[in-house]
Amino acid sequence: MTVDRRRFLQLTGGAALATGLAACTGTGGGETASQNAKTLRLFTYEDNATIELLRTQVKTFDAQNGTTTTVDSLPGSGAAVYPDKLRTELLGGKGPDVWRIWGGQIGAPFVKAKQAMDLSAYYSKFGWDAKLNQAAVAGMTFDGVKGGLPFIALGIGGWYRKAAFTKAGISKPPSSYGELEEANAKLVASGVTPLGTGGKYGWHVMRLFEYLLEVSAGPELHDKLLTGDESWDRPEVVTAFTNFKKWQDQKWMPTGAVGLDPADVELWYVQGKSAYTITGPWTEAQGIQSGGKKSADFGVFAFPTGHEPARHSGFVEGYMINAKSGNPDMSAALLDFLIKPETQKALKITASVVAGAEPDQATLPLSYEWAQGPGQQPFYTIQDQAFPKKEADQYFAVQSDVLQGKTNPAQAAKKMQDVVKAWKK
Repeated sequence: MTVDRRRFLQLTGGAALATGLAACTGTGGGETASQNAKTLRLFTYEDNATIELLRTQVKTFDAQNGTTTTVDSLPGSGAAVYPDKLRTELLGGKGPDVWRIWGGQIGAPFVKAKQAMDLSAYYSKFGWDAKLNQAAVAGMTFDGVKGGLPFIALGIGGWYRKAAFTKAGISKPPSSYGELEEANAKLVASGVTPLGTGGKYGWHVMRLFEYLLEVSAGPELHDKLLTGDESWDRPEVVTAFTNFKKWQDQKWMPTGAVGLDPADVELWYVQGKSAYTITGPWTEAQGIQSGGKKSADFGVFAFPTGHEPARHSGFVEGYMINAKSGNPDMSAALLDFLIKPETQKALKITASVVAGAEPDQATLPLSYEWAQGPGQQPFYTIQDQAFPKKEADQYFAVQSDVLQGKTNPAQAAKKMQDVVKAWKK
């Protein structure tokens, strides 16, 4: 399957099922945000494998409220297509009442353009702040405006095959960056590629670079770099790019990683071709268990940064309400229904930000372990949500050039500063 980074972000919904983004199922004839108080339209990017779970729950809501809600999905499209389709509908006067969206710079433009409602009044009415992880709420708050209601927060960590670590003489996951490098060297010596990652589309190998940047820059500077409040043309960024190239040169990632498809390479740790990968909790059900393996044979850890607070890469997904919705109150009631713990569980959400909807320890022990451990820690915004798409694509080109030796680390830092400076203007 061919996907871009944000297509794969979508794999956050049903834990036991893939959730994609893709071809429109009926959006063409959808009404503008419904003028009929009893008619709503929800636009999402659920995959065909999980869309019926959502539709079933929405039907339950309709039965309770006397409404008729149309659920349209654009599975497989990813953030390269879905936001543009949504934006076109909104600009053309044909938009959904409610839509699913990512946080960061993917969701921000809809709030900035006032196409999405300020949901502050509904946060108060339904008590959403008390029900939701506050870090996730912050991820759907834009310049102080609560423009979205989060329901998923995904953290990126190290998912590894225990047998590979044991064979290499590694008794436990690394607790410092130095130990991680030592573990990598032992894994290479044992005959296995440490990190399964691919550079095609840019987003997967990006997860390594952003981690290295957190190590070299630390939380405060890292955040300022992502917002353009500090220059990228600085030693800490050069160090991150230097280490990035080192991972390739030391064979800590696959040979020719730049051209490898992450949809294939990420699962190498399950197949025995690599020791670990950088991914989120969805991999337990969609990678380990769907591959016929036992969770007990694998482990998960947060990549050590050496900083406090200890952070990992993360992103949020949620819902927005059309500022021109014909029935914003009923739209908000639908969102409140969707974040009820029992609804989240029925939707098979494994990374819910709703209190009471945590992963089941018996069926998804590793996801539960993550949720109760690193999942409680703060996260920095995953870089292709921190940047708008244009700048993210430029960033992908820079990191690719570094790995290919076309650009040295110092030049890469200067190029990234040019990218961010132009964006901030």
